[in-house]
Amino acid sequence: TLFVSYKQVVSEIMGRCFFPSLITTTSWEGFHFAGHEIRITEATDCYGAFVWPSALVLCYFLETYSKQYNLADKNVIEIGAGTGLVSIVASLLGARVIATDLPNLLGNLQYNISRNTKMKCKHQPQVKELSWGMALEKNFPRSSNHFDYILATDVVYAHPFLDELLTTFDHLCKDTTIILWVMKFRLDKENKFVDRFQELFDLEEISNFPSLNIKLYKAVKKNSRGARYSQIKI
Repeated sequence: TLFVSYKQVVSEIMGRCFFPSLITTTSWEGFHFAGHEIRITEATDCYGAFVWPSALVLCYFLETYSKQYNLADKNVIEIGAGTGLVSIVASLLGARVIATDLPNLLGNLQYNISRNTKMKCKHQPQVKELSWGMALEKNFPRSSNHFDYILATDVVYAHPFLDELLTTFDHLCKDTTIILWVMKFRLDKENKFVDRFQELFDLEEISNFPSLNIKLYKAVKKNSRGARYSQIKI
């Protein structure tokens, strides 16, 4: 039945995570995606240094639907990359990736990306600072940046910079850019942000995971030409 199938998918997604069999001096968490074992070093001092379930959902989606959403040689930017898991998987799937986050997260982000992609990817991913809404044209000029995909997971979480987040989405998104965005709904502000987001973007719910309280969205700029919608239900 659909319910059993849904439970199997959730089990499959969460089952991609594993932990070291022996305690080491460096705390890390392991994942299996895109045919590789990925080891992620986490930190305990900020939200952005954890791997949250939303990241696993997007990694699973990118891997499972790699034909429909072919990342090979595509220009991809991840906002709020955190530990880098999603950017690593996108890179392993052949994308040209720029992983972005706040300055205090870039060291750990760069470490994880370098450790898991060196000599494994066609295009070595980049790591760049991106403070939402700040110096966007200077650091990511519209004339020279053409992203095929924008990836985002759990970027709306008790965050005081939602106006800046919306501005950042709008700045980075061309008419043909596809946003793949996974969000865990915790507070009413998530619903309000979705309403505001839909003023600028056509939003399509691709998958819903009630037990995880997570939704996967696809979005394009309103009135975008050449953007075709395809409903994929997991």
